[in-house]
Amino acid sequence: MTGAGPLGASNGGPPTGSLFTGPLPTGATSTGEQQRNPISRAQIETVLYRSVAGVSLIFALQSVPAMLAQFGERRPVGAFLVGLALALSILSVVIATLVRRGVRTTTTIVASVYVLALVAWPFLMLDRDAVLDGKPWIWYLCTVATSCAAIAFPLRWAAIYTVVIPVMYGIVRILPAGGQAELALALLDVVYASLLGAVVLIIIYMLRQATEAVDVAQSNALQKYALAVRQHATEVERVEVDSIVHDTVLATLLSAAGAHTPKGAELAATMARNAIARLDEAGAEPTDDVGRVPFSRLAGRIRQAAGALACTFTVTEKTIEPLTMPEQASEALYSATVQAMVNSMQHAGPIDGSLGRTVTMGATLIGGATIEISDAGVGFDLASVSSGRLGLRLSIQGRVESAGGTAEVRSSPGRGTTIAIHWPTPVLGADLDAQHGASA
Repeated sequence: MTGAGPLGASNGGPPTGSLFTGPLPTGATSTGEQQRNPISRAQIETVLYRSVAGVSLIFALQSVPAMLAQFGERRPVGAFLVGLALALSILSVVIATLVRRGVRTTTTIVASVYVLALVAWPFLMLDRDAVLDGKPWIWYLCTVATSCAAIAFPLRWAAIYTVVIPVMYGIVRILPAGGQAELALALLDVVYASLLGAVVLIIIYMLRQATEAVDVAQSNALQKYALAVRQHATEVERVEVDSIVHDTVLATLLSAAGAHTPKGAELAATMARNAIARLDEAGAEPTDDVGRVPFSRLAGRIRQAAGALACTFTVTEKTIEPLTMPEQASEALYSATVQAMVNSMQHAGPIDGSLGRTVTMGATLIGGATIEISDAGVGFDLASVSSGRLGLRLSIQGRVESAGGTAEVRSSPGRGTTIAIHWPTPVLGADLDAQHGASA
């Protein structure tokens, strides 16, 4: 079911084991929130975007006095429109980085507007033969343009832009409209702008490569861990069945093979019924109080698992203290809940806390438990999920149902996903009575 949707899209088994049952990792809180998340590509991109936006705003403000001083030497309408276009494009970058939408589009606009401003610069002088007093104010925005190009363009095009734009400025600089600087001074400006732009480009590229490697390593680790968990669960089940076969079934077969009298046949039949009962018990939840654990212990394990993940989950507990459940049911609910959280982290969208991921646990009035895992991520269409994809059915629904519960999935594209786990499976009449008692 890989790629089907946020909470139910993984093809791996439920992650259980020491990773989520040990002590809370450094920086995790008891509510499933994390004070510090591992570095990821999305986080680094946000830092880069806002750094470039902040530097762009500073350089833009620095260019204002020079722009006002040179305004009288230039065509008023053209000079005003160039300044306004650059100001609005830089302001759009700042806004885009704050809302985290359209950053690449706005930085592309800045880089493009700057090229047009350079081309138009000589034609906007009142007297094209007059020598501009001082350095063109557009010089202060050269680094802004190359930095925006490093954000917006692929590496090759960003590198070309970082070289071509300073050269274009150098040509303008030796013209009368650019102050008619000496060739050596113009070359110095070109080299300075090129080096500064190259440094910014290299830093951005290296940070992106490093964080992408971290994300790939984390994804590979999750896949390997899920595989190990599935292999461990398979081995545990195999050992359990082997012990039943060795201790009961084999003894029954040997007894039946040696039954030559009616009494021996009756004994073999009794042993066969007992063996069948044991095999049935291996796949069903225990019905007595032996091996029962408090729901609060399960809630604590889920809270620790949420704190150990790379994204933020808000964990809420409601009236869980009096409830106990069989150990097998507790393990199944824990495995399904953690798998749902891992799937949300992998498929719902950004892990920076913007999707409102929550885990809500509570006891019902009929002595059961309910766990809801929700996010406001990309969601998916349940009707479009192929029946051949088994991730959700096996790793979440199958395990909950094997323990006597049920897992309900609610999702639609663009509206997030919610998985509601109920144990035991609600009985319609009892569920309505419980709701009526709660409303009373």
